[in-house]
Amino acid sequence: MNLESLPPVREIAERHGLLARKSLGQHFLFDLNVTRKIARLAGPLDGQRVMEVGPGPGGLTRALLEEGAHVIAVETDARFLPVLEELAEAAPGRLEIVQADALTVDARTLALDAIVSNLPYNVGTPLLVDWLTAEPPPARALTLMFQKEVAQRIVAPPSTKKADGKDYGRLAVLAAARARAQIVMQVPARAFVPPPKVDSAVVRLDMLPEGERFMDVKALETVTRAAFAQRRKTIRNGLSSAGDAAALLEAAGIDPAARPETVPPEGFMALARAWRAANPA
Repeated sequence: MNLESLPPVREIAERHGLLARKSLGQHFLFDLNVTRKIARLAGPLDGQRVMEVGPGPGGLTRALLEEGAHVIAVETDARFLPVLEELAEAAPGRLEIVQADALTVDARTLALDAIVSNLPYNVGTPLLVDWLTAEPPPARALTLMFQKEVAQRIVAPPSTKKADGKDYGRLAVLAAARARAQIVMQVPARAFVPPPKVDSAVVRLDMLPEGERFMDVKALETVTRAAFAQRRKTIRNGLSSAGDAAALLEAAGIDPAARPETVPPEGFMALARAWRAANPA
């Protein structure tokens, strides 16, 4: 048996009586045209170690294996293990199956080249934050599918006269400080089984090299958490919970009357440096 001889993913899932569980944020992608495009967007993957979270019935897993990847599939739902074992038999030595909650897996220990996943909706953002804040990063590139509104928050720019900045916040600042992020693919709800209530989008994040990515993530999280806690108010109001707001803003060269959604990532990185200077580790 090899990958080419396997029946369609939907057929395999039906044979095993698999249904998506809403409680786990599961929506299946059976269309190999879609999953193969995602795999190509993450590539080249030949010979690369790739982690996939929530493989489910294995649609994306199969596409990654077809691209020549060595896949570490992290799945918490035991119902999918027999399906994944079939894929492992069809791609000898190239699929490791880890039954675990992905939030408990330290991806840095897996010697990864990339992470490629259709992330379960209920854990997508926490996982992304974990991976972005890990030092060193667990992989050099992350190609991840989210609900469209979450994807837009990851890549959002600060507010301008042409945009109100409603999507721009802590997630966008963190992503910009640690990676180059862009939406590379839109996926309509009808592509999934069962279809979710919202469309999805694939975001590719290429981690910045050590000399370019912002290293003091704790300080950055501190100032962004404080600043965005009171959106639409001045940044001085929000930042007061993190320390002497006036002194921090002066040190960072930021107008105290500015709203947090208008301050670019570079401004928040300057604020983080100022906060660290006032709060040595």
